[in-house]
Amino acid sequence: MTFQYLNFPGATLELFNAAKGAIGQIPPAFPLDATVAVNPFLGQLHDSRALTAARLSKTAGIRIFPDRSDYAARISDGRIKERHLAAAALSAGVTVADLRDAAKRATPIESALPTVADLVAQETGIEWPGFVADRISLWAAVHFDEGQALWPAPKGGVFASWRAFASRDLSTGIAGLQGFAAHVAAMPDDPRMALAMACEKLDLAPQSAPLYFHRLLMTLGGWAQLARSKGWLAERDGTRNDSCFDLLAVRLVWDAALIEVHGDTVKAEWHEALSAYAEVLAPSKDHILDAALQDAADRASEEALAATLSATPSPDATEERPAIQAAFCIDVRSEVFRRALEQSDPEVETIGFAGFFGLPVAHRAKASDIVEMRAPVLLNPGLESVSSGDPDADWAERLHRRAVRAWGRFKMAAVSAFAFVEAAGPLYVAKLVKDSRSHAKAVSYGDAPSVDLPDEARIAAGEQVLRAMSLTEGFARVVLIAGHGSSVTNAPHASALQCGACGGHAGDVNARLLAALLNDPVVRGGLVSKGIEIPEDTVFAAGLHDTVSDHVTLFHDRAMPQHGKDIEHLKAVLAKAGALARLERSVVLPRANDAEQLALRGGDWSDLRPEWGLAGCSAFIAAPRHRSVGRDLGGRSFLHSYDWHADKGFGTLELILTAPVVVASWISLQYYGSSVAPEAFGAGNKLIHNVTGGIGVVEGNGGLLRAGLPWQSVHDGDSLRHEPLRLHVVLEAPTEAISAVLDRNPDVRALFDNGWLALSAMDDQGQIAWRYDSGSWISLIKEVERLSVA
Repeated sequence: MTFQYLNFPGATLELFNAAKGAIGQIPPAFPLDATVAVNPFLGQLHDSRALTAARLSKTAGIRIFPDRSDYAARISDGRIKERHLAAAALSAGVTVADLRDAAKRATPIESALPTVADLVAQETGIEWPGFVADRISLWAAVHFDEGQALWPAPKGGVFASWRAFASRDLSTGIAGLQGFAAHVAAMPDDPRMALAMACEKLDLAPQSAPLYFHRLLMTLGGWAQLARSKGWLAERDGTRNDSCFDLLAVRLVWDAALIEVHGDTVKAEWHEALSAYAEVLAPSKDHILDAALQDAADRASEEALAATLSATPSPDATEERPAIQAAFCIDVRSEVFRRALEQSDPEVETIGFAGFFGLPVAHRAKASDIVEMRAPVLLNPGLESVSSGDPDADWAERLHRRAVRAWGRFKMAAVSAFAFVEAAGPLYVAKLVKDSRSHAKAVSYGDAPSVDLPDEARIAAGEQVLRAMSLTEGFARVVLIAGHGSSVTNAPHASALQCGACGGHAGDVNARLLAALLNDPVVRGGLVSKGIEIPEDTVFAAGLHDTVSDHVTLFHDRAMPQHGKDIEHLKAVLAKAGALARLERSVVLPRANDAEQLALRGGDWSDLRPEWGLAGCSAFIAAPRHRSVGRDLGGRSFLHSYDWHADKGFGTLELILTAPVVVASWISLQYYGSSVAPEAFGAGNKLIHNVTGGIGVVEGNGGLLRAGLPWQSVHDGDSLRHEPLRLHVVLEAPTEAISAVLDRNPDVRALFDNGWLALSAMDDQGQIAWRYDSGSWISLIKEVERLSVA
């Protein structure tokens, strides 16, 4: 196989731009040690859902909507009503009759456009798509390894690494592609040159390239998403990483090699496919109908939320000083606990705020060389924190950890592993028996963290956080800052159950840092000049809410001699609230017959669902807590405290829309994607997971990396636990202010304009009164009138 060298003429540069565009269509996926939810449709942000359905049908052969039988059931039992169908039909330019008829018809089967590997497989009977995916996966698991391999491969660029592997891999020739290894060895080092040469061999014109490149990347599953994450992070930080481009070049070389050997037999079919790739992308009638049916289901859910909030008049905000204030992460799991806490004691006031508590830190734990990014992945932490402690003890702990690592490597090494198991294996029987028994997962949170900041910066940080929390007056004697974490074992995706706002880690560090900051006399003194006066008898206490057990750990990072009774009161209320929350959660967890045994699930090696995580999330509400207090929101709502009357210039409103709302949308859409398109955006079956490279999981002993959530995280064995709906964002703020924020942030506006999220606004009585619709605001009363006329 030989290719002619090119000098990158205009057509080739167009191909490079097409490659860049295709890479932008791929969502990033992050390693297991800090898994954060990612919107799988991130690349389609500026497309409608119907157009995205058409795109992913062609490039992945998947549907992005539930089965039509699901819509038919909702229509039949009245969850989707005539007015929901009418509104969706009017928006999509179809009729209600069209939607009812579509719901009764069989769900369309989606088929991806063929790659060369697909066409050659049809002609030869050799499963080339699977073979190519297997060989790339085998190499990628080694190349992207992050410490799992005892004998790691030499590091280098993606393309150079693969070229070294493939030029020595004889299995391709054995499978029927003779000379492939020699051809790869003779290829140029530059992946751009390799991509250009492959495109020439494939007769690939710039018109066909965008969709074809996207198709090839989708065949690589989680490997493409992992490579994309490296480029995405580099873009965030103002640098560059071409891992995904190199990976695309690798996949192109395979198709070019197959066309060279089998081109005569698939030439006609391939050129027909190229024509299909070049066609203008547009949704079919079925895609439009499916999108409209989903819109109707979304509207029904949004109306149900509005009814829940307006079921009883919203109580007026009280000016009485609460006995306790408790600030929790906006995570939907906190809604259950906050409601239980308020039910346990009416003198408790709860607050919702993003779980990193406004302090994005790169944290290094005691005796650790690992830096943890405890912040939303959207941010590059600008602060560094460390766990304090005795330096001598820290050094001793480092030596201990190094000894443990050395012992572990000895046990697993190729030379010593077999002899070790033969000699010492029986000694581990007791440990295996102990580990296999259910027990509460013990977690150590270490010493108090600290951050080195000048006084002015500390004061500014304190002011910013308190204003963003809408907490500038009316402080209680005790203010709890509660992060959250999930204590589980034998769970590769454990970090997906942690705090998404803390980069897939628990929120203990951020909570402790904020409590220490607000207890600092210097900071308090400086806040007075900013118009925020914290009473002398107010103390901030840090805690961590374990979402498996609903137990809240309080950190005694400072003495509180004047608040002994207050702390005992807090502990008693937290214990009562935990019992109520466990009882509510036990109803929806499989095999949770005893609510008080929920804590044991975290230490049970065999439990597939120690908790439900954020399954069911469907709403984001930014308003004063009294607008939703006492309403049972079912653990499905992100609750952010916000008082627009205290938000001069609406800077906090803009912060909410551009950060917490975006993070919540990523979470919601990841659960959505893992539910409706698990083959492309889900992690598969937990029962057959194997961790590879320390970065992700494969099913069985190899194959494509699986990104997204395991099936058991969204399905209970009988039906979906996560209801596939778009996130409904509800804000109590003037519509003019919301529109101004959207105008300044077109990427956020696109989420609403293209139907990925819904947006509503509350009036001064706490009722959802306006709905955002493609740049304008519609009164819900007038919308009912409009639908009646239609």
